[in-house]
Amino acid sequence: MTQNLQELIKIYSLNSHIDFSTHLLGQSKDTLIALLSELLTTYINDKNSSTIREALSVTLAGYTHNSEKLGFNGFRQNGFGKPINCEAKPKNIRSNENKKLNGGGNFTDYTWARFHKDKQENLNLLISGFVDGKLLYLFEFPFADSHFLTHLESQLNKKFPNGDIKGLYLRSASFSFTHYKNAEIRIIYICPQLEEYAKFLEKNLFTFLKANRC
Repeated sequence: MTQNLQELIKIYSLNSHIDFSTHLLGQSKDTLIALLSELLTTYINDKNSSTIREALSVTLAGYTHNSEKLGFNGFRQNGFGKPINCEAKPKNIRSNENKKLNGGGNFTDYTWARFHKDKQENLNLLISGFVDGKLLYLFEFPFADSHFLTHLESQLNKKFPNGDIKGLYLRSASFSFTHYKNAEIRIIYICPQLEEYAKFLEKNLFTFLKANRC
């Protein structure tokens, strides 16, 4: 994803529609054509509709986005050789749905093997929540948080009490804010208009976001 498109997505999700329109009006015709072509290509070739939300979360957190399907969603160098990896869990709901964001996410087709591999990596999780494409929050916490690991282990134990079974997977190892609320959380972004979206947020998550908003 080019820097121009990353900047456009950032303005659309963080700023007002007036800022977004002003930014577009300031671009040349060739730049607008290139932006639209890249955006359409991304959607046409991608099976995962959360790609743009994932890229926004990763780049806002200071990571380099990995657009490939294999591997983690992003990485950054830590100055000591081995990179820090991140796995983004963006969640989007629509305002006309009877749903709320709970700060959660999930790991699809999970296994003990993948769990142990993730534990060995220098891995952080990026949790982001959107309503109609509007970013409400983005924060980061270490995968290795003990309470979070215990929650994943309990789900794997229920599915695979005696270890992995070839060809079988835990389809969704899910979690919510409750399962990492005591972790070392780094706040990256909280929407300034948070109160306007309170009805789309679980109470404990809203309380946390409100208390940590700058």
